[in-house]
Order: sequence, then structure tokens, then C-alpha cells
Amino acid sequence: MGKLNRIFSKYSMFGVPILILIVLILGFVFEFFYKKDSLAQIFFIIGIIPGAFQILVESFIAIKNKTFALDYIAILAIFVAIISKEYLVGGVIALMISSGNGLEKYAQKKAKSSLTALSNRIPNKALVLESKTKTRIEKVTLVKKGEKILVRKGEIIPLDGLLISDYAQLDESSLTGESYFVDKIKGDKIRSGTINLGSSIIIKVEKEDKDSTYRQIINMVEEAQEEKSPLIKISHKYNVGFTILALFMAFLAYLIWRDFSYVLAVLVIATPCPLLIAAPVALIGGMSSSAKKKIIMKNLSAIETVSKVDTLVFDKTGTITLGKPILKEIEIKDKKYSRKDILRIAEAIERNSLHPFAHSIIHEARKEKIPLTYAEDVHENLGKGISGTIGKKRFTINKGKESSVNHLHLLEGRKIIAEIIFEDILKKNAKEILEKLKKKGMDVHVFTGDKKEVAEKLKESLDEGIQINSEMSPKDKQDGIKNLKKKGKTIAMVGDGINDAPALALSDVGMVFSHEENTASSEAADIVFLGGNFSQVYDSIKISKRTLKIAKQSMIAGITLSVIGMGFAAAGFIVPLVGAILQEVIDASVILNSLRSIRNGK
Repeated sequence: MGKLNRIFSKYSMFGVPILILIVLILGFVFEFFYKKDSLAQIFFIIGIIPGAFQILVESFIAIKNKTFALDYIAILAIFVAIISKEYLVGGVIALMISSGNGLEKYAQKKAKSSLTALSNRIPNKALVLESKTKTRIEKVTLVKKGEKILVRKGEIIPLDGLLISDYAQLDESSLTGESYFVDKIKGDKIRSGTINLGSSIIIKVEKEDKDSTYRQIINMVEEAQEEKSPLIKISHKYNVGFTILALFMAFLAYLIWRDFSYVLAVLVIATPCPLLIAAPVALIGGMSSSAKKKIIMKNLSAIETVSKVDTLVFDKTGTITLGKPILKEIEIKDKKYSRKDILRIAEAIERNSLHPFAHSIIHEARKEKIPLTYAEDVHENLGKGISGTIGKKRFTINKGKESSVNHLHLLEGRKIIAEIIFEDILKKNAKEILEKLKKKGMDVHVFTGDKKEVAEKLKESLDEGIQINSEMSPKDKQDGIKNLKKKGKTIAMVGDGINDAPALALSDVGMVFSHEENTASSEAADIVFLGGNFSQVYDSIKISKRTLKIAKQSMIAGITLSVIGMGFAAAGFIVPLVGAILQEVIDASVILNSLRSIRNGK
């Protein structure tokens, strides 16, 4: 049955409807031009067979998957057409169902276009080095940890690993959203999905395909596509009621007219139901629209929940601020080191860290053209510091007990040799977006671990109506979410760090700015923003609201038109053939309306 399902998925979009149409046209020619009614009836019956067979197969699959499908009404409609000898109508019903399924598949394919492009971007083959002179082409899924791969200029890196070559220049914009190029030297971490801009490089694979950075993003997308949202589940539930109503009206038509042609007219208008088409197409279209803006919706239900959010809770650093504090000053404590020495050491240790301070150090080192140095045995203790060995000396970067939140100490062994001072600033559009959210009637809170004086300085830069809570631990943030939920709020938590994970998991919908898609914060979130553009928060809400509006609009309009059509058919105003054409128009209209969710409407 699985093989049969795949065959239909591949060929039924256009093949079956075209086959039925050709057969029906031949029957029509024989009946109306050559007056050979019996031969025409044979062609009409032949036209019914592929459509009926397709419906039976898909209905069987639906029963096997324990889902309710309105194809049962289609089967009944074809059966009534046969017993009433309305073979042409039966053929048209088969054509209508088959082309309707084709339209739905086309719409879903169109809606998934951006998501499919995301998946198709990663290479499916890699060039594996077997020796210095020998290579082999291997499927990416079969490349093992520890093997070495060759990546040529302009190619996308397929797997995570360590750089074996002396130097590489990469474009990491697909993961970070940042347009500048990143320099790497021997021993640095390389992430899949990034582009090699320089000459050919050799990478030692550290993560197999299933665990790679870019594969994590693709998995989020694929899981979201398979998941059924509450709206889709509700549409299937209402579908049962619609089926019962359709059968009742068909029965009523028979009682009134005692003629199966009126029953048939009611059934064809009820086949298929827009409830089954509108919600999936619109929601997947919304996901596709989000993906264009580098917003990854990890599940369809997130779209529905975001559309209902009335309270937004933001982390501060890396969320509403740049998350890349500007390196303001270096205070040298040990005069045997120069500013260039301090930057060289700090950059070597921090180069593979994801901490916001690390990005600032790296940026400053690049700006001052500091020579690249390799640090060995780098170890990062999240929240406490990072250390590494350069030459024979062990260096550590951490926050001293007496240090301000924006100060770091650089130590040689246990001796402080320099203090690195940063300043953090708002993202360029943060204030504007927060004001927009407030105007939309949303409550806005900021939960930060920063000290009170830092929070007070932030408060001066923002709208008065924004509530800022300082010196909050991960547990405090979690408790803050609980308190808001007790007040009946629907909450979106927006963060970017591992310390936000508990609050993200507890909120109704978690949103995270992430440059490393398999961190704890990304795992706990429902929506992942690739890059640091603060407007993605507003865009995700705007897209979600618009998507839900379109989905409900399509469902209500489609059902209303179908019910009105069934009423006219039961009253004898619509013949079966016209009813079939009318329902096809309704279905096409519903699909086209749902596809509007792909576009970023104003």
C-alpha cells in the first residue's frame, strides 16, 4: 500500500485528471457527433474507473491513518451516478475529485516552496579524502565521523567539522543572518550550511549528517510540515458534521423528489469539502512566508498560538540589544602585554564561542588586522568563562567577582593581565518595533539578568509603558512567566541564550534568536529566528495573524457556498453536472485564497 501511495503522489497531480478528461471527451464526441450512445457510455464508464480507484486508495489510506476524509461522499456520489445511469456525471465527478486532489497537491507544493528550497540547498554528496591523492564521491548521509572531506571554492559545506587546512574564509549568513565574511584558521569549527569563499579546504567531520547544524534546521521544517495544528484538527472534526449534513440533505432531496438525480446533485456539491483543503494550505503557506524572512516555525500550532498572543516577554542581551556589545576599552594591567597582544590572545580563545562578548572581540581584532593565532584545548564553562592554551601558557577570560556585567578579565594563569570593557546598545529598530507592539495593544515586559543600574539605563531608551525586571536568574524568569499565566495572559517569550530555555519552554510560544540551531534555547523554542533582525518578532506575529485570518476565511466561505449550493440542489434548481462544475469552482477559489498566505501582504 505504501508503494501504491507513492505512485499516486507522484503521478496523480496531473496524470489521472488528464487521462479522465481525454476519455470523457472521446465519449462526448461519439455521443453528440456520431450518435453512438452505447459506445459513448463505455467511454464514460472507463472515465469513472481511474478516478474511483484513486478515491478508494486514498480513502483506504485515510482509514488506515485513522483520519476522516470526505472521499466517502465522493464514493457515494459515483455509486449513485452509476445506479441512476448518469455515467457522464459519474465521469465528471471522477474528473472533479481527481483534479481537486491535483489542485490541493499543487497548492501544498507551492506553499512549501520556500521550505523545500531550504532543504534542497544542502549538498547530497561530499568529496571524501581517502589519501593525499585519492578521493571518492560519497552520499552525505554515509560520511562517517572522523573522515576528511574536500570542499571547493563556492561550495556549500555539507557537514560540521574541524578545519584541517591552514586558512578558510566563509559566508555564514545562512545561519547567522550577518552579511560579513568570517575568517577561520586550522583547528577552528566549521558548520554545515555555510559557504566556502576561498580556495579548496579540507575538513575533518565531527558530526554526521543527522546531527549537523544545518540538518537540525531542516528537521525543524520537516517535523512542522508533518504536524497537525489545532485548526486542522478542528477542521477535520467539523468535517464530520458537514458530512452528516450533506447526507441528510441528500436524503431529504430523495424524499421530496423520489429521484436519484437530485440526490446526486447534492452529493457532488458536497464533494470534496473545503474544510480539508483551506487550513493545511494556508498554514503551510504561512510557514513558507516566514521562512523567506528567516523565521523557522518549528510546528504549525505555533502559527495559531502566536496569532493569539497578548503579552510579550523579552530577554535583553542579544534580543532587544545587539547581543554584540561594542568593545569600548582595554585596560592593561600587565605592561609586558600590548593592546595588540591582548586582542590576539582574546580573539584566539573566543573565536569559536557563541557568547556576545566573543563576537565583539573577534570583530575588533579583524578591524585592527590582528594576526590569527590558534588556541589549543579551548574549554568554555557557560556562564563562568572560557580558557585556552597559547604556546605553553594557559589564558582565561571571565567575569571577576567584583567586575561589572560589561567587564571581562583576561588572566594568564591566575594573574589578571587586562580588563576588557564593553558597552551594549539597542538594535537599530528595537525601539520602533516595541512601540508598534504596544500600539497593537500588547503588554511588553523585559526580563534581564543585568544589574539594576544597567536596566535603569535601558529604561531611559524605551517607551514608558514597557516593564523592566532586573537581576533575574533563569528560575526568576520562569516564575515571572508563571505569574503572568495566572493572570490569563497568552505569552510569547523572546530570548537568545541557554539561560532563557526554562522560560521559553514554559511560555505559550517560545521565540529565540539563535546562531547555533541545536542549542538548548532553540530546542525549547517554537520559533527560531536565523540572525538578529529584531523586526522578525513583529513579522512573525503579523504573518501568523494574517495566515489564521486567511485560513478561517477560506474555510467559512467554502463551507457556506457548499451549503447554499446543496440547498439549491435539494430544491431542484441545480442538475448534477452543473453541481460538479460549481463545486470545482468553489474548491479552486478556496485554494487560491489560501495561497495568499504565501505572500507577505500589507
